[in-house]
Amino acid sequence: MFDDKQKLEISQDELALIEAALHTQSKILSVQASAGGSKALGHLNEVKRVLASISQQRVRETTTKPAWGGLFRMARLLG
Repeated sequence: MFDDKQKLEISQDELALIEAALHTQSKILSVQASAGGSKALGHLNEVKRVLASISQQRVRETTTKPAWGGLFRMARLLG
């Protein structure tokens, strides 16, 4: 099976803006879905899936980065 994912290079500010826009869209779609919009419910589920994916990737990025700041602070305390 082929991986259809594409890597994009965007800044943290751009990602935060996209995430905020998706949260807003999620709220709008939630209201539309509660009013009986079946298409809105489908779109809402897609938006929530993308938001979850962004959240998981952010967590993964922060846990894989080396903690150089902590290491330098320890070295400064010891020496």
